[in-house]
Amino acid sequence: MPRPSIHQLAERHGVHRRTVRQALGNAVPPPRKQPAGRAAPKLGEYRALVDQWLEADKTAPRKQRHTARRIWQRLRDEHGADVGETTVRDYVRQRKREMGLSRQGFVPQTHSPGKTAEVDWGESYVVLAGQLTKVHVFMMRSCHSGASFAVAYPHETQQAFLEGHIEAFLFLGGVFGQVRYDNLASAVKKVLKGRLRVETDKFVGFRSHHMHESFFTLAGIEGAHEKGGIEGEIGRFRRRHLVPVPEVASIGELNLILRAACIKDLDRHVDHRTETIGEANSRERAKLRAMPEYRYVTYDVTEVRVDAKSLVCVRQNRYSVPCRLIGQKVQVRVHAGVVEVFSERRLVAAHERLGGRHGHCATLDHYLELLQHKPGALAGATALAQDRERGLWPAIYDELHDEITARHGPSHAARELVSVLMLCREIGPERVSQAVREALEAGAYDGQAVQVLARRADQIPAPDLNDLDPRLSGIGSPQPDLSKYDTLLNQGDNP
Repeated sequence: MPRPSIHQLAERHGVHRRTVRQALGNAVPPPRKQPAGRAAPKLGEYRALVDQWLEADKTAPRKQRHTARRIWQRLRDEHGADVGETTVRDYVRQRKREMGLSRQGFVPQTHSPGKTAEVDWGESYVVLAGQLTKVHVFMMRSCHSGASFAVAYPHETQQAFLEGHIEAFLFLGGVFGQVRYDNLASAVKKVLKGRLRVETDKFVGFRSHHMHESFFTLAGIEGAHEKGGIEGEIGRFRRRHLVPVPEVASIGELNLILRAACIKDLDRHVDHRTETIGEANSRERAKLRAMPEYRYVTYDVTEVRVDAKSLVCVRQNRYSVPCRLIGQKVQVRVHAGVVEVFSERRLVAAHERLGGRHGHCATLDHYLELLQHKPGALAGATALAQDRERGLWPAIYDELHDEITARHGPSHAARELVSVLMLCREIGPERVSQAVREALEAGAYDGQAVQVLARRADQIPAPDLNDLDPRLSGIGSPQPDLSKYDTLLNQGDNP
C-alpha cells in the first residue's frame, strides 16, 4: 500500500499540513499556547483607581488591606462600575504577583447547633477623633451557624473580655455549651501540660454564672488550627467592614458601626449552604441556654484613699475626684472602659479608663473649691490643660479672662472665672457660655454680670399692663356724665 502524502493526511484528518508535519516529527504534541490576556475595556477607566488603592495599602495596617473581592465591591458600590468580579480578580492578581501570597488548607468540620462557639481578640486601626488609634475587637463566632458578634474596646482587659461575652450571648440568642479559647491572660492564670489550665478566679465565676464549659487550644503553632473559624472570621470581618480605615468620634460610634455590620452579615451564605447565616442562627437559638436572670458583675471593686492632690491611684494610673474628699477613702469600680468613684454609695466621679501606667486623668470641676482659695493655680492646672485637649474649655472663657486681667490683674480674673465655672454646676455650661458671650458684647467684664445674664431666663416676666383679663372688664366705677359741663360752657358764651 503506498504511503499517503502529507496533503492526503491533512485532508483525511481535517487539519493543516503544518500540523501533520509536527505529528510526523514528534509523537508528543507541542505545549498549547496560552491565550493572551483580555483587554478588559470596562475596567480600563478604573485601573488607575485600583492602582491607587493598592499603593495606599502599602502603608495601611497589614490586616486591613484590600482583597480582590473588596476592590470589586468598592468599584461596584462607590463608583457604579459595571465590571465583573473575575476581571477585577485577574487584574489584582497580576498587580499582587510579586507579593507571593499563598493559600492555606482547612479540613471541613460539622458542628451541632448550640454546642460550640469560638472567641478571640483582633486588632484594628481607626481614625479616632482625628488620630490613628489601635483598638481591640472582641469577637465571638458560632461554629454551627457562622453568626458572629464584634465589639471594640480601648484595651484587652479582663472586664472587656467578660463584657464582650455578655454582649455576644445577647446578640446571638443565648449561651453556648462550650466556648473555645486560646491561652488568653484574661481567662488563664497558668498553662499546664496538654489542655490543662489554671483559670483566673474571675473567669471561673463568670463560667459558673453562665454554665458553659471552656476548651483551650494547644499552646503554640499546634493549636492554631483548632479554632480556625474565628481566626478566619476576624480577618474577613476586618477586611470587609474596616477597609478603608473608618473615621469615628468615639468608641461608641465605632461599636454602632460594628453592630450594624454584624446584622448585615446575617444575610450572608457560607460554605455553599442554602440558608443564610441569619436563618441558621434563628434555628440555633432554640438550642442555646437562656441568659441568667441577673447580669454578672464584670467590674472590679477596690477601696483607695484620696491623696492631697485630689487623686486616686487605680491600676497604676491616677484619676481626679472632688477636692472635698481629700484624705477620705472611696470605692472604685473598674469597668472595661470606665473608672467610677463612689463615696457613701453616691457616684462622685467617672473617667475614661487609661491604659498603660503612670497616666493622669483630671477634670477641672473637681478643683473649683480649691481654686476659690488658690486662684493663682488656675493658669497652670493640669485639669485645665486636659479639659482644653478634650474640647471642654470654650474659647470664650479665655476672652473673658483676658479682658478682666487687662483691667484688674490675673488674680482677680482667676477668681471671677472660677465663680463663672461654679455657675455651670447650677444652670449648665451651655447657658453660662451664652451669658459670657452676651457679657462680652455688652462690655460687662466681670463674673457678677455673667451671673445676672445667665439667671435671666429663670426670671418670670412681668405681665403686660395693657392686657386686661376679660373677667375684670365689668369691674370699676361708672363713667361720669359730662354733659353738665356743656351747660357751663354755654353760660360762659352768654354773659
